[in-house]
Amino acid sequence: MESNYYTLKREDNTLLVITHLAQLLTAFTGFGGLIVPLIIWATQKDRVEDMDAHGKAIINFQLSLIVYSIICIPLILLLGLGLVGLLLLCFISFIFPIINAIKASNRELPKYPLSLNFVS
Repeated sequence: MESNYYTLKREDNTLLVITHLAQLLTAFTGFGGLIVPLIIWATQKDRVEDMDAHGKAIINFQLSLIVYSIICIPLILLLGLGLVGLLLLCFISFIFPIINAIKASNRELPKYPLSLNFVS
C-alpha cells in the first residue's frame, strides 16, 4: 500500500560520497565494487535525497564495466587489443568513482562514461 503523503528525504552528501567510493573496493579487495553500492542504494534510495539517481548511475556503470570486461577477454587473442581495453577499463573504473564522489560532495549529479542503461 502506497502512502499519499510526501515524505521528506534527508540530505546526506557524505553517504553519497561513500557510495561512489565504495566502487573502489574491487581495486583493493577484488570484490564488493558492485555489491556494496547496490546495498546502500537499495536501502537508502527512499531516505536520502538524490540517492536514487546516484545509485542508478553507479549500478549502470559497474554492470557496464562487467560487460566491457567480458568483451575484452576474447579480444586478447586479436593482437592484444583486449589487454589495452582491460587496462583502459581499469583506469576508468578507478578515476571516475573519485571524480563523481567529488561531484556528489558538491551536490552535482554523476556522469559515468560508456555506461549502458540497465537500471532506469
